[in-house]
Amino acid sequence: MLGLMQNRPLLISTLVDYAAAQHGEREIVSRDPNGVIHRSTYAAVAERAKRLAGALAALGVAFGQPVATLAWNSDRHLELYYGVTCSGRVLHTVNPRLFPEQILYIINHAEDGYVFFDPAFVPLVEQIAPSLPQVRGWVALCDAANMPAVKVGNLLCYEDLLAAADPLAAWPEFDENTAATLCYTSGTTGNPKGVLYSHRSMVLHAFAACAADSFAFTARDSILVVVPLFHANAWSIPFAAAMSGAKMVLPGPKLDPESIFMLLEQEGCTTSGGVPTVWLNFLAWLEPQRKTLDLSRLKLKRVFSGGTAPPRAMIEKFRDWLGVFLLHAWGMTETSPLVTVGSPLPKHDGAGPEALVDMQVKQGRQVYGVELKLVDPDGNALPHDGRSVGELKVRGNWVISGYYKGEGGKTLDADGWLSTGDVATIDPDGYVQLTDRLKDVIKSGGEWISSIEIENLTVSHPDVYEAAVIAVQHPVWQERPLLLVQPKPGRAPPTKQEILDFLAARIAKWWLPDDVVFVDSLPHTATGKLLKTALRERYHGHLAVSG
Repeated sequence: MLGLMQNRPLLISTLVDYAAAQHGEREIVSRDPNGVIHRSTYAAVAERAKRLAGALAALGVAFGQPVATLAWNSDRHLELYYGVTCSGRVLHTVNPRLFPEQILYIINHAEDGYVFFDPAFVPLVEQIAPSLPQVRGWVALCDAANMPAVKVGNLLCYEDLLAAADPLAAWPEFDENTAATLCYTSGTTGNPKGVLYSHRSMVLHAFAACAADSFAFTARDSILVVVPLFHANAWSIPFAAAMSGAKMVLPGPKLDPESIFMLLEQEGCTTSGGVPTVWLNFLAWLEPQRKTLDLSRLKLKRVFSGGTAPPRAMIEKFRDWLGVFLLHAWGMTETSPLVTVGSPLPKHDGAGPEALVDMQVKQGRQVYGVELKLVDPDGNALPHDGRSVGELKVRGNWVISGYYKGEGGKTLDADGWLSTGDVATIDPDGYVQLTDRLKDVIKSGGEWISSIEIENLTVSHPDVYEAAVIAVQHPVWQERPLLLVQPKPGRAPPTKQEILDFLAARIAKWWLPDDVVFVDSLPHTATGKLLKTALRERYHGHLAVSG
């Protein structure tokens, strides 16, 4: 027997219509590359999104066709988020930080007919356009007065398109499993692969993001959206904020610490999300400024961080300097991305500050809507005892069933589990702690050494800005850890022995790196993760040479 309940499709348009109707005057604040602040509202963004949908129809972009963006976080980019998806087309957010060859590959692979771009990306557009014959038009995200000179065919002006368009009277209704957005993995090994999200998965994911033990967005929040809109749907913020009616503050390309602080203060931001690199830079800038800034003016209460693990010292500085709780979240492009969030349990009430940080450095507990399990190399399930180390697998309502156009072959096992490529433990309370990527794990004398744990401990040294640990071949132990350290600017650099002594008091002796190399900077992927493939290539054979 079926229940007697209405069955309305879960569509992104329902989020946009809700925000426009119930939170229509709530602000959408955007800062352009010149630092000029633009103020809009949910009602205005929704109206312009319907006008954009009319413009896409006039251009001949059919239902289900992908539309690409090369853009920073702005109100116009947000209009594309809503206008493209709600009209049944597919929003393909292209990461402009990828190598041009990768950008060419994914735009060709996605078969994008139109590319909407910020004027700041004119050099990139001119570089790639000759190799993209299937792109029928390039739309500059500006008005006529600010149109750049671009050497491409069929250059269009965004504001002129909207002005000439007939807006949709209402969003179309269609199957909730219809494709909505398309993101590509960063492609650190091989070509990037496409992840095609559905309306259903995005709406369910937004529910999970808004939950009280997740990002806990409410209509009273002001969110500084530091995570780029081209990173895995900006962690669902464009959809979850609409669901909750939260104010959105879109910072554009300027993510320097002073600009972030200005927006946090000026816009009364209560929460913000971004990768640890942004927050490390912010805290490094804040440290000498604390005595001159009026920090009491900040309303910031929560910062959520993902992409890579936030160092313990970062969590403690947010707590001690700003009274801010850092919420550690984890996921992948393939999981939309939210899988775990590090919210406290009742058992943490009254816990000491160190015990609370012990919880915060972990990746968190799985949110409702996904499942997790650990397996050994033979695929056998491992207990969630906080000690057993195994490969982490995931399945759920916003986890991929396969990559776009079948790239990568079969992605799930027989029971529908996706291999994350991460090595982890899960404790009895459900908190996940990643110990490494499968490709990065250090196997020394038959035992695993966690590069992530050594990195996080190293960064807690007061003179260290960033650290990376890689496996280097060893004639006796198979592999040993090599520690690469970027000293904190403006301080006397630590010595190798100081770093080793610091670690010796905190980790097992056999985990101690065999060498410490000081570097001016460390390479990162387009999504802000340490690029360990480049480090392994550069330091291959280092221990044999140094020994």
